[in-house]
Amino acid sequence: MTVSGRPRQADAGTGLVDRYGRVATDLRVSLTDRCNLRCAYCMPAEGLDWLPKPELLTDDEIVRLAGIGVTMLGIREIRFTGGEPLLRRGLAGIIGAVTALEPRPKTMLTTNAIGLERMARQLAESGLDRINISLDTLRPERFSQITRRHRLDDVLAGVHAANAAGLRPVKINTVLLRDVNDDEAPELLDFAVEHGLELRFIEQMPLDAQHAWRRENMVSSEEILAALSKRFTLTPDPAERGGAPAETWLVDGGPAKVGVIASVTRPFCGACDRTRLTADGQIRNCLFARTENDLRTPLRSGASDAEIAELWRTAMWGKLPGHGINDPTFLQPERPMSAIGG
Repeated sequence: MTVSGRPRQADAGTGLVDRYGRVATDLRVSLTDRCNLRCAYCMPAEGLDWLPKPELLTDDEIVRLAGIGVTMLGIREIRFTGGEPLLRRGLAGIIGAVTALEPRPKTMLTTNAIGLERMARQLAESGLDRINISLDTLRPERFSQITRRHRLDDVLAGVHAANAAGLRPVKINTVLLRDVNDDEAPELLDFAVEHGLELRFIEQMPLDAQHAWRRENMVSSEEILAALSKRFTLTPDPAERGGAPAETWLVDGGPAKVGVIASVTRPFCGACDRTRLTADGQIRNCLFARTENDLRTPLRSGASDAEIAELWRTAMWGKLPGHGINDPTFLQPERPMSAIGG
């Protein structure tokens, strides 16, 4: 990838390679910026101004871009995100069309699980392979405090429905908030082990709409592991991590596992294999990127698949070596997580 020791532009026909030799094979597709919760670490109580419908990619446009990624650019895994992807009316159809691509990509969904109880079976029948569910607490009053909604029972019903539909392993994503739910880590792991779920703790990241994130308020991976180790014996998972964001441990010898996504304190940018497509058709080469590359306009202006693929390659070539959170000059991206997609 270098000429005289200097990076060179990726050749046409290659996959999504950046100048540091990383190859993106995992596509995250945001289907909507809308959400039916108002999690305090994500958005203000009054919500946000949603994207106008004409700016959103249509179902067919999403499937076409996914197809370009799979057939021309080496994408092997596609995760559908939001906002809240269950709010996308055409979700099952999109999943069905994407899983019909050749070679068939592995498909996943990240959701808050509200409405999942009635949709889990349909999603599985559409071809969805696996699901991640956001759940920060098992206590109703805390759930209401964090999400500003009284919907814990609906989320738990969705968890059990996903398990019953075979969308396994069902993974639980948890953000611990200092002085809110940071005492609940062992309780959440007990719940996960009991129900055959895989728990992932995620360090709170500077992606809130309010730009109120402060490092001192973040519960670090070291604190999480210390709390878990008081009740469980954790041993490093011998399985190869690859580009997975979570570092995992066996719980009491296994087979149960628990993971920590330590994006802030133990960044894994050097092994990143992800590319992101926003609900309005922008390519982001990093979750924390401050620039985007537009695919929607050329898509709607008659660009060929080959032309769009080359625009996508160019977007990924410019990826920075790391997210820069620990650099004093770091600035949050203008878009919050709900508009970027997880």
